[in-house]
Amino acid sequence: MQVSCLPMKNKVFVCLTVLLLITAAGFGQSFKFAFVSDTHIGNATAAEDLRRTVKDINSQHDLKFVVITGDITEFGACTELNLAKQLLDSLHIKWYVIPGNHDSNWSESGSNDFRRIFGAETFAFNYGGYLFAATSSGPNMRMGPGQVPRENVVWLDSVLKSAKPGTPVIYLNHYPQDSSQNNWYTVMDMLKKKNTQLILCGHGHNNHKYNFEGIPGIMGRSNLRAKDSVGGYNIVTFDNGKVMVEERNPITQKMRKWAELKLYDHHFDRDTARYYRPSYAMNDKYGAPKAIWTYQDDSDIGAGMAMNGSKLVLADTKGLIFALNNETGKRLWAYATGGKIYSTPAVSGDKVVVGSSDHDVYCLNINTGKLLWKQQAAGPVLGSAVISNNIAYIGASDGHFRAIDMNTGKLVWDFDRVKGFVVDKPLIYRHTVYFGDWANGLYALDMTSGKLIWQWSNGSSNRMFSAAACYPVAADGRLFIVAPDRYMTALDAADGKVLWRRLDPKIRVRESMGLSADSALVYVKTMDGQVLGVSVKADSMHVAWRAAIQLPYELDPSPIIEDHGAVYIPTHSGIVHAIEAQTGKILWGYKISNSLVNPVQPDGNTVYVSTMDGKICCLRYREKNG
Repeated sequence: MQVSCLPMKNKVFVCLTVLLLITAAGFGQSFKFAFVSDTHIGNATAAEDLRRTVKDINSQHDLKFVVITGDITEFGACTELNLAKQLLDSLHIKWYVIPGNHDSNWSESGSNDFRRIFGAETFAFNYGGYLFAATSSGPNMRMGPGQVPRENVVWLDSVLKSAKPGTPVIYLNHYPQDSSQNNWYTVMDMLKKKNTQLILCGHGHNNHKYNFEGIPGIMGRSNLRAKDSVGGYNIVTFDNGKVMVEERNPITQKMRKWAELKLYDHHFDRDTARYYRPSYAMNDKYGAPKAIWTYQDDSDIGAGMAMNGSKLVLADTKGLIFALNNETGKRLWAYATGGKIYSTPAVSGDKVVVGSSDHDVYCLNINTGKLLWKQQAAGPVLGSAVISNNIAYIGASDGHFRAIDMNTGKLVWDFDRVKGFVVDKPLIYRHTVYFGDWANGLYALDMTSGKLIWQWSNGSSNRMFSAAACYPVAADGRLFIVAPDRYMTALDAADGKVLWRRLDPKIRVRESMGLSADSALVYVKTMDGQVLGVSVKADSMHVAWRAAIQLPYELDPSPIIEDHGAVYIPTHSGIVHAIEAQTGKILWGYKISNSLVNPVQPDGNTVYVSTMDGKICCLRYREKNG
């Protein structure tokens, strides 16, 4: 009654005060949750470490939910993912999980098993007045910096736009939201349009406080014990506009408070600070090519393209195979498969062959997109096909490498003794087909019968050192590979005998390589940003050619391609460089996006480029060599 007797001005003041108090109470609820990260199931102690953490979480009745921020497994294998799911299902409270780079970069399923086993690779929920939203992170099936997949960016944008205005947001990702992810700024710009108050991440295996362009950040430790006898995780408490983070030992149950931050609306619309963003200034330089057209897909593109006549054929992680007109960039047709695609299309005549992680190899009519046939494997098909004499040769994740008749879709032969899964594009040389797998193996098969001619292993116990992502090359009777173990190896193509094998700390090769047009050089790109030509005839790793370019730290595994006197160098920062083959002189560089460049498709003075974040660009320069 007292309020109703107040003057109108006072009534408004009281009502606003009550509303603010109600709002503050909604956002000021006290609650606790468990924050677990980097469980790495597949590691020697990982399962036991996670069992201890699950048991300890179940003993605490005041925890409301659990978040797990990526690197759930060591290698992204189905067995590892199933074990992780089994352990996490023992939790008595709701839990939410996203994948990290270890779950996606080496995934035998093409990152499909995580989604299948856990139900999704993103999550969003409301609790205590806060919106918790999380996206996955790559690199997916290709070594490079982290990346929020394009489809996850589209999803996050939708989630944030559908939230009530003013809702405080807590964002979660495996990676820190900085340049360790090549599209961090896209996500940050979206988050700063909302009331984002905190970012949680993993990846670094240590507890650490961050400031991400004004947004407080918390990195959580790995659940692994590492050099200790016990692992650990964090308990996060939200209480009256503050967040407190405590590390917990799951055996002793001791807690150590290590971070306390305020939670509040940062009003980023008033922020006048300037933050680093990638520069595209190189595209305006004299002599740089011109972008004739660009096409932006709604999903990642994790493979190269094929061209025939006026058509470019690509595939994306929505599972679409699609064709673009190469003069206009207009989409001509699309065919939907049932899984993510990391297989570069291969064209022969009016037919295009693509593998999908839905376990099928597809053959489509390149003019219409109509299905001609499909050949089923027992596992995802992540490898790219090579076509010779109307036969497609392609590897999969089921321990098989197949030769398929392009006219009928029937098997010509099936080699069933591949130890690891296949992701590369095989090489055909002197009637032999060569390919690597993610079990440190390299195979040479007779292309007519599929009979094993020889098999080689690098001898490592670490699968991640496999020469599986590089496209092998051959010349002068020798087969060449580079690998994440930083060795370059020359083998006798006929019998697999090692001719030379070199680890040079000054020439840190990894996975990107190619053959010169005259077959005299093997082009290699080093992790330290050098581009070199190694002699195919020398008895050791003799550098016979050097490009006049110095790139930053570089991980893009896409092959180096020479065409019409230009050598095309892909990078993980969205730049493609053209180098003069004869002199090593830099012709030009062009930045398409800030994401990893897939295998390029040159065509004289035109080059077609796609990047991992789903951007496709047609570049044209004045003269064929610059």
